[in-house]
Amino acid sequence: MQQALGLSGDLAMMFAIMVALGIAGIVALMMALFWPPRWRMTYRVEVVGVLVLVALGVFADLNSASTFNAYEEGLSNEELSGTSIDLANQTEFDRVITVFAYQWGFLFLDEQGRASRSATTVKPGERILFKILSNDVIHGFNIPAARLITEVDPGGMRAVWIRAPDEPGKYLIQCVDYCGLGHHQMKAWLVVEGESEDHADGGGMDDMQGQGS
Repeated sequence: MQQALGLSGDLAMMFAIMVALGIAGIVALMMALFWPPRWRMTYRVEVVGVLVLVALGVFADLNSASTFNAYEEGLSNEELSGTSIDLANQTEFDRVITVFAYQWGFLFLDEQGRASRSATTVKPGERILFKILSNDVIHGFNIPAARLITEVDPGGMRAVWIRAPDEPGKYLIQCVDYCGLGHHQMKAWLVVEGESEDHADGGGMDDMQGQGS
């Protein structure tokens, strides 16, 4: 989760390996076609190449499973998100954030009109209302740590809420609807920092009524 927007980590390493293998394959092809006397790859090299590809596939599968387990680890059974929202009474929420989804990124706008790209900062345990808009194509909005997944149509608005994780850290936000060539990089952070505020009003999300947009 911490590596989604970075230039290091398992995904970046696998990408570098695949690029290196691709370059090596092109070089081998050119040598086989143009290097006199004609060069042929030995069976040993072929076997090693196949084993490397199999190892990469196994590594990718294990890494994907590990990431999924990290999302699920420590999640309670309480309701963490939903679309049952009364937009006429936004005071039920600790924070209201407008999200502009575009090819290929997220822009977050808070109640004071401050904009931030690729990250939004909240406090532990806060009840957060996201109002998501798109003006180009259908985009997805997924926060795995909050078990939230939704999508928004072009020109439409989708209102959803989450309860921020209690553990400070950086939590992945991602688009899960293919939206073009840059879809794979359409990621952002939900940054949880600071101390949890006392929600002594007793008004939990289970008490909310209404229908989301």
